[in-house]
Amino acid sequence: MKKKIITIERQFGSGGSVIGKLTAEKLGLSYYNRQILEMTAERCGISPEYLESAEENVPTSFLYSLLLSANPARSMEDSLPLSDKVFLMESRIINEIAEKEDSFILVGRCGSYILEEKGCFSVYIYANPEDRVKRAIQEYGIPENKAESIMKKADKRRETFYNVNTGRLWQDKEGYSLCLNSSELGDELCAELIVKAYIDYNSRQK
Repeated sequence: MKKKIITIERQFGSGGSVIGKLTAEKLGLSYYNRQILEMTAERCGISPEYLESAEENVPTSFLYSLLLSANPARSMEDSLPLSDKVFLMESRIINEIAEKEDSFILVGRCGSYILEEKGCFSVYIYANPEDRVKRAIQEYGIPENKAESIMKKADKRRETFYNVNTGRLWQDKEGYSLCLNSSELGDELCAELIVKAYIDYNSRQK
């Protein structure tokens, strides 16, 4: 089965977004990242910042069970916490895009899970902590005394959102088609390797 869609999960500060854009440019594909959050926010009539904060408050299964048992008359979707509603809406939007576009690149948003049945080439980008902190300071403009803390919180948010909504482990490298260390390879080479692996894989699926 050909894998026409590329999904990228990435550690904070690993350069996953930059690598995704470079890959999209090299392949001539559409690129989606924060646009998914913005499209969801527009559809819901809520600010992107508010929806993003909802992802930080993903409930545990125990708390979710308590919520449902305390409100038996409410419908399933009405009873869902906002973080779950965000995931459902983002999933719908991502699938709508997949219906319109055969090939594109999606960064984050549990893309490898949502698009699994459509045949996606899944990538995981990681890097050494010191390099991630350096990028956060130099490229993201984060104060030096806060960079490490923000990095850890961002990773925890991404990991929790992914694990809870997919039932899988975000950092389990066995769950991806390709894993790359951007500290060792650099952004440009990572993009080139993704392109080569993507093209070579699909050429063998004729």
